[in-house]
Amino acid sequence: MRTSATSLVVALVTLAAIAIGCGNVDPHKGYTMTSEYRPGIRTVAVPIWTRTAQEYRRDLEISLTEAICKRIESDTPYKVADKSRADTELKGELGVVEQRVLSFNPDTGRAREIQLRLTVDFTWKDLRTGEVLLEKKGFRMAADYIPPEPFSEDFFLGSQDALNRLAQRIVEQLKSNW
Repeated sequence: MRTSATSLVVALVTLAAIAIGCGNVDPHKGYTMTSEYRPGIRTVAVPIWTRTAQEYRRDLEISLTEAICKRIESDTPYKVADKSRADTELKGELGVVEQRVLSFNPDTGRAREIQLRLTVDFTWKDLRTGEVLLEKKGFRMAADYIPPEPFSEDFFLGSQDALNRLAQRIVEQLKSNW
């Protein structure tokens, strides 16, 4: 009888500790069950991003915009909407697209692995209040691609991977500040 009473007390104390820890609103003090995204925001307008005059590669900004819209729809509770119906707007500019050879084939002297670096500036603004929710300048992402056989990845494939990773990182920034 004494063992079952002790087990019951231990079980109740454990459940209480779990409930207190999981119900905590301050994540610095434990886990939280609240959403990591901002409450009161349901929709985001994402106009086609622009590119700086120094960046001559066309359509990268369009591909980036498409990737961001897909990430918002799949990874967040927000929906992409037209600016006239949206709560917020996420707009930005593709600044720098750099390629850097990481390694060479010693037999041919050709690039074996290339890194593509993308730098963007973006702003997330509440259209109802005019408040800037988030602003990032010089936000960077890098991805590698392999041009030689058997992979035969070209700039297009490498840039798609980099743009998708960049879109993922941008959408991750839309989470609430802890």
